[in-house]
Amino acid sequence: MTETVNRRLIMSAEDIERTLRRMASQICEKCAGKNLALVGVRSRGATLAQRLKPLIQDMTREEIPVGVLDTGLYRDDIGTTAVAPEIRSTDILFDVEGKDIVLIDDVIYTGRTIRAALNALIDLGRPDRVTLLVLIDRGHRELPIQPDFIGQEVKTYTRQKVAVCLKEEDGIDAVYIVENE
Repeated sequence: MTETVNRRLIMSAEDIERTLRRMASQICEKCAGKNLALVGVRSRGATLAQRLKPLIQDMTREEIPVGVLDTGLYRDDIGTTAVAPEIRSTDILFDVEGKDIVLIDDVIYTGRTIRAALNALIDLGRPDRVTLLVLIDRGHRELPIQPDFIGQEVKTYTRQKVAVCLKEEDGIDAVYIVENE
């Protein structure tokens, strides 16, 4: 993450760890005995999925497959912005057919990334059920998409950004609200 003076910490490393443990427990309660798989939206959703996997496996004593989904080709804003989306690989090495998929992303805002993720996922097969887990729900939805598991709801202005930093990618675990200038 670029250094910004106008940022406010809303989750520390300890907050993130505690929240992931709580959400893992909620997943186990809601999805117990199901054909569970985790699919993280690239990139921080994928990192969160990797962190949730051992927490859930410790509780269920079952192997949980984890996949990584790229939404670049499914975005509805391709061609409408000057910036071309970066297309990366989708790495789902299991059959999604009949699975109880927990789709994982770091932040939900307009809902457009999740819509793209659902389209990409359905192109791979027909899961029995898809539930949505997000670390941060910042509101301002443009599509009728609501997460099933929410780490924290954060009220923001549209001019603000929520920056999720994870040590695997950013060297630190923290979540900030950043003021756009």
